[in-house]
Amino acid sequence: MLKPTDMENVGGQHSRYALVIAVAKRARQIAADTEEKNIIVTEKPVSSAVNDFMSGEYKLYSPNASEDN
Repeated sequence: MLKPTDMENVGGQHSRYALVIAVAKRARQIAADTEEKNIIVTEKPVSSAVNDFMSGEYKLYSPNASEDN
């Protein structure tokens, strides 16, 4: 089980809501890929998705990040 502080380290400047949405989308991708390829996994898709963000394989970007106001 992940501690809330671990999730905050992954999100950085982003809100928890943005992080949860990103992890959920990645988990759906993982689940769809494993189902399509008929792969049996022992780790849950959400855990895999969180690990992807923690390892830096996937990063969270906000659409407003490139705007300079």
